[in-house]
Amino acid sequence: KVLIDVPRSDLAEELAQSQTKVQALQDTLQQVLDRREEERQSRQLLELYLEALKNEDSILSKAAESGTVPRAEMDVVDTGTIRTGPSAHTTLSDQILAALKEKPAPELCLDSQDLELVLKEDTEALASALQWDKQKAGALQQACDQELSKRLQQVQALHSLRSTSKGKKTLP
Repeated sequence: KVLIDVPRSDLAEELAQSQTKVQALQDTLQQVLDRREEERQSRQLLELYLEALKNEDSILSKAAESGTVPRAEMDVVDTGTIRTGPSAHTTLSDQILAALKEKPAPELCLDSQDLELVLKEDTEALASALQWDKQKAGALQQACDQELSKRLQQVQALHSLRSTSKGKKTLP
């Protein structure tokens, strides 16, 4: 991480390499960090899936004993509000704004709820809050949208695995 954040010219001078080679090195290091973050998120998602599967099995067995599914265990629908029109200020927390400003790939550092908040935010308000131009803020929102889509695909893959393994009593 430190090598990525060091200015390219300083690193090139220290390593006695060309700036092109140093840029390639920094790009490779960023890709490794991104891959590690994706792997960490995938592991977390798989752990959550396994935990949810265990919880679901215990809920279903309890429901089978009582004959009904308890009301408290039903899914809750997200009833988020949609803002209309540009806003002069942002509703994002200072922590989210700091992550967006400081991280080279903030979409990988934020959880899914924070990514949704960034996407719902007006581009002009986001650009103003980050002191960026509108194009850079739009690119950030697009990166957040792509990351959220990737996470959704992972969840769908887990649901597919779940439906495939639904008939099995125990997990391997």
